[in-house]
Amino acid sequence: MSHFTTIQTQIKDLEALKSACAEMGLTVLENAKARGYYEANTNGDLVIKLKGPYDIAVQKQPNNTYGLTADLWNGHVEQEVGPGYGKLLQLYAVHKAMIEARRKGHLVTRHNKPSGEIKLVIQA
Repeated sequence: MSHFTTIQTQIKDLEALKSACAEMGLTVLENAKARGYYEANTNGDLVIKLKGPYDIAVQKQPNNTYGLTADLWNGHVEQEVGPGYGKLLQLYAVHKAMIEARRKGHLVTRHNKPSGEIKLVIQA
C-alpha cells in the first residue's frame, strides 16, 4: 500500500530548488529513492533528504514542471518543510526571483522579517 502523495507545483528551476534546500540545510541527491512508510520508497529525479524518517521525491511531470512527492503520514515532512511544503516553496520562490532579477542585471536585496516573511527589493 502506497502512502505517497504528489502535489503539482510550478517548480521549473531545479537550481533555485537546490538553493532553497541548501538554505534549509537539506541535502539533495540526483536520481535517488525517497524513503516512505515501512521501507516503501519512490524514485525521484531529485530527492530532498530530510532529517526525519521520510524524504521528498522531485519528479518531472508531463507539463515539464516538477511535482513534490512524499509520504505525508504523521506530519514528519511538514515538520521540516512546513504544511503543504510552505517553507520550501517560499524559499524556492525567493531564490527563483533573485536568480531571474540578477540574470537581468538588477541588484537584489533580501530582508528576512521576524514574522517569517521575506521581502525582496529589486533595483534596476
